[in-house]
Amino acid sequence: MTPRDAEADRDPRKEEGGMAEAAEMMPVDELIALVTAYNPKSNTKMLRRAYDFGREMHEGQFRRSGEPYFTHPIAVAMILAEQHLDDATIVTALLHDTVEDTRATYAQLVELFGSDVAELVDGVTKLTNLQLSSTETKQAENFRKLFMAMSRDMRVILVKLADRLHNMRTIKAMKPEKQVQKARETMDIFAPLAGRMGMQWMREELEDLAFKVLNPEGRQSILRRFVSLKDDAGDVIERITKDMRKELAEAGVAAEVKGRAKKPYSIWRKMEEKKQSFSRLSDIYGFRILTESEEDCYRALGVIHQRWKSIPGRFKDYISQPKSNGYRSIHTTVSGRDGKRVEVQIRTRAMHEVAEAGVAAHWSYKDGVKAENPFAVDPGRWIAALTEQMGADEDHEDFLEAVKLEMYSDKVFCFTPKGEVVKLPRGATPIDFAYAIHTRIGSACVGAKIDGMRVPLWTRIKNGQSIEIITAEGQEPQATWLEIATTGRAKAAIRRALREVDRERYVKLGRELARSGFEHVGKKATDKVLETAARKLRIEDGKDELLAQLGRAELRVARVVNVLYPELMVAEDGDAVKRERALIGLEKGQSFKRATCCRPLPGERIVGITWRGRPLQVHAIDCEALSAYEDQPDRWVDLHWQTGRHAAIYAVTLDLVLANDPGVLGRICTLIGEQKANISDLEFLDRKPDFYRVLVDVELRDAEHLHNLISALEAEADVASVSRHRKPEEPPAAPSPGPEDDRLGL
Repeated sequence: MTPRDAEADRDPRKEEGGMAEAAEMMPVDELIALVTAYNPKSNTKMLRRAYDFGREMHEGQFRRSGEPYFTHPIAVAMILAEQHLDDATIVTALLHDTVEDTRATYAQLVELFGSDVAELVDGVTKLTNLQLSSTETKQAENFRKLFMAMSRDMRVILVKLADRLHNMRTIKAMKPEKQVQKARETMDIFAPLAGRMGMQWMREELEDLAFKVLNPEGRQSILRRFVSLKDDAGDVIERITKDMRKELAEAGVAAEVKGRAKKPYSIWRKMEEKKQSFSRLSDIYGFRILTESEEDCYRALGVIHQRWKSIPGRFKDYISQPKSNGYRSIHTTVSGRDGKRVEVQIRTRAMHEVAEAGVAAHWSYKDGVKAENPFAVDPGRWIAALTEQMGADEDHEDFLEAVKLEMYSDKVFCFTPKGEVVKLPRGATPIDFAYAIHTRIGSACVGAKIDGMRVPLWTRIKNGQSIEIITAEGQEPQATWLEIATTGRAKAAIRRALREVDRERYVKLGRELARSGFEHVGKKATDKVLETAARKLRIEDGKDELLAQLGRAELRVARVVNVLYPELMVAEDGDAVKRERALIGLEKGQSFKRATCCRPLPGERIVGITWRGRPLQVHAIDCEALSAYEDQPDRWVDLHWQTGRHAAIYAVTLDLVLANDPGVLGRICTLIGEQKANISDLEFLDRKPDFYRVLVDVELRDAEHLHNLISALEAEADVASVSRHRKPEEPPAAPSPGPEDDRLGL
């Protein structure tokens, strides 16, 4: 009989020996020994009978690799036995292809193994024939059949997942185009399904095996980087594991610590999501701490956070708030002095069993009895709820959408009252939903109903919920909505609306501030003056917007005065700050030097980089040169500019393109002087008949002074362009590290 399309290469455990020998390399005694190790009360006679029956039925059939076909059902049974599943599931694995591919019948299975096994085999057979990767409407109907079969007995999908796992492990024997088809189906359907059922280990392996087919070059590049990292930094996992064990032991916490590098596909997906290269990723290592009690989990967390720095926003407590599939664990990400970030999972051994087995834990056996794990959830609960929700008369497409909501839980999919699907990020609220529908609906929102029940606007939306927005004429967005909304679209719309709502009040306040500020320097804030200032400041909506910005404190009166009367150079902060006191965050007596690559100015965000025997280098926070120090966080110093008026002693370089006419350069130099900026150097780069380019070093007070100068230059007709010039610079060679530079910890 011709092997099925799903058949693949040989089992890796049978790479030596002939075909006849291959079938003998995993005799029934080996399988029975594995099962009886966790279930001494196993029905070994039925296991042996199923083994013999399956081998007889598949006699003469071979896989595409040339192996006897029965090696595949044996391997599937072994995968399930490793999950400590019951006898019926193991027997089903041995027989799962007999009805489809051999002369065996459903009636025979009922007679020999009982109706329970026969129904499981029939369920797996029907799943095998479903074309789940179809892009046609038939896919939705087949998904319904899949989930209906799962709702009757979840063990059907456990066998099917194990079947797919072994086929992916041995996929090389298939034709290349068939490999791609099966790999994509695995990535899109079976891997997410395994994850939704809590079987994370299986999801990771299925993803990695599919990744190996779909993007072999990408996977190999990541593996090569891991080898390179190990060569450069040694065995990081072993060192960190040892450190964690030591810290936990000293704290008296009995725990087991395991570490591993994350799977290549997990790394690749993170690179794609964050648009970062491998070298920029940090948490590529994961560590698991298993304790004896829930109390020890939190004690272990305290030990880890005391020893290593926790990363803000990367802590999740799934012990106090378990996932719907029963998963419980504490997740945290920490970093050490050498900048390596690692993810740490902390849970009890009982929680770990559920985390590893997922819904399979519901049928797992220990010492001959069904394991009663307190954290295992009813595996059919979410399936039953889904199938009950979608009645037989419902559209298949709606059912498919509902299935995907359950399987792909990293997003929130909700519905309008008309049944239209709206996708939102996890944590979204009805405010986000309203603005996703239409800005007008969001702005007029006064309340919301979720599944027919009135709820507060700050309620977090869950997958599959139906949202109804209640609106009222005359309603305006509230400032508190900014704290409730999570999407950028909603927040931006709210801010725009709030600005419009408060515009009149802000304009009135801004006019009073302008009147007072101009009178202080003996001038009047007439409409013409304000219009001129708005034009010079490039405020498109004119004086009213300028006044509104003054009222909202987005613009200072001193800046408006200075742009019109630069000779006055009004300062609101008193006497100039001396250079030696310009920075906050320096140690006593520590000297500093502005980095020549970015030359930051007071008012700009900055960071310091230490150098032994040299002044501390001050960089702008967005300076590209900082990437050279990403793996040396102990050298970074958090700095801030001192508030107040600084002296005009901080040089920056301006890149000017000027008209090549008589007197232009002189007028520009005069203008720079009028702006209270001193020219310290000037360099001609390119001279053409009509224009020429020049670099001008000017000494300024702060970032606002720079902005005012650029604004004044841009307003000149003879200036074609003006920009700040930053010169890329190689970081100086680091001195040889001394004992004080030894990096300990992570």
